[in-house]
Amino acid sequence: MTDRGTSAEKPRVGLFVTCLVDLYRPSVGFAAIKLLKQAGCEVDVPQLQTCCGQPAYNSGDDEHTRALALQVLQAFEDYDYVVAPSGSCLGMIRCHYPDLFAQHELLARFQALSAKSHELISFLVDVLGIDQIKASYTGQVTYHDSCSGLRELGISAQPRQLLAGVDGLSLTELEGREVCCGFGGTFCVKYPEISGRMAADKVAAAAATGADTLLAGDMGCLLNLAGKMRREGVDTRVYHIAEVLADMADAESIGEGKA
Repeated sequence: MTDRGTSAEKPRVGLFVTCLVDLYRPSVGFAAIKLLKQAGCEVDVPQLQTCCGQPAYNSGDDEHTRALALQVLQAFEDYDYVVAPSGSCLGMIRCHYPDLFAQHELLARFQALSAKSHELISFLVDVLGIDQIKASYTGQVTYHDSCSGLRELGISAQPRQLLAGVDGLSLTELEGREVCCGFGGTFCVKYPEISGRMAADKVAAAAATGADTLLAGDMGCLLNLAGKMRREGVDTRVYHIAEVLADMADAESIGEGKA
């Protein structure tokens, strides 16, 4: 991957870090910054940003969701692109914000925000046209497709395309790779028994591949599955795909010491 040009030509990207990355796995945010800068982008992390509003939205609290959306608009409106290492949060911004303001004078501004907002891996592949990233990772991996990224944003081939170019990495697909892991944001709180069974099925499918590493593009899924693995004594390493592509995967995988 090469630099795309001089500073004047660089697209200005506002990185939406996400709550889970900020609180549980900051290394994913740093990996995203590294990948974007290597791709020739100028990257800022607006301090005004907070939550995208998805938990409130999923609970039917449109009033507080709109308040959070307005803060996102204020923080990111002036950037060329909004990028996040999460299909879940970007699905909220890209797909649901315009609906929330459908009858509002700010609709056009939210539509413009939606149009320039992208999940990290999709942005690298579909917007910047990157087909390979120089990275190395020694291991047999399997990949879980998060629901929001897959169903709302059409993210499936893009991560696999970039992983195919990582030296030392071998990908084995797990059975039911497009099935929910059971996290589902507030779903895991409202329906813990069903969620737990879904997570157990996903962990079993990952183990059946023989892979020593599980990758995905959403921290919610990764924390859910890593926690389930640790409780069941499964020693599979768990990383966000950005950490592997940025050569920032280290000895401590997601969930270690936190189960």
